[in-house]
Amino acid sequence: MIYFYGLVCFIIMQRLIELYIAHKNEHWMKARGGIEVGREHYKWFVWLHIAFFVFMLLEFHYHAFVKQKAIPFYFLFFILFVIAQAGRIWCIHSLGKFWNTKIIVLPKVALIKKGPYKYMKHPNYVIVFIELLVIPLMFGLYLTAYIFPFLHLLLLTVRIPMEEEALDRSTSMK
Repeated sequence: MIYFYGLVCFIIMQRLIELYIAHKNEHWMKARGGIEVGREHYKWFVWLHIAFFVFMLLEFHYHAFVKQKAIPFYFLFFILFVIAQAGRIWCIHSLGKFWNTKIIVLPKVALIKKGPYKYMKHPNYVIVFIELLVIPLMFGLYLTAYIFPFLHLLLLTVRIPMEEEALDRSTSMK
């Protein structure tokens, strides 16, 4: 049980630090003419991530305390989680001041094509999908592992086209 609570606390702290970084980057970009788009759907990403933790905690407590079932710890999924964390750090580092949880574009700035962005357009979304899958699977929380990656993909059907359009418009302003 200590593994579960420790990991959840670690991830929540990590997310809070990332929100702080994103907030600083948002101010930096907006001070230089950055434009935010997609504000309407952003709240759904916030709610998805809050619901993920709540649902995972509820599922964990149901199995551990209601059913009094031993909670497994699958080390393979932990290894995948650690790899995803390395990818997350690589994404944030590669984008630097341009990394954000919101869609904010800076007109006339070329797209960053280094780090994982050299190989794919949206590596951070792939990493979040992996995390939403493997974090609950580490502890055999299958319902959470099925629901939240799917909801994440649904939200991406709105976000990615919006982000692509904003980036295309921004880079074509040169």
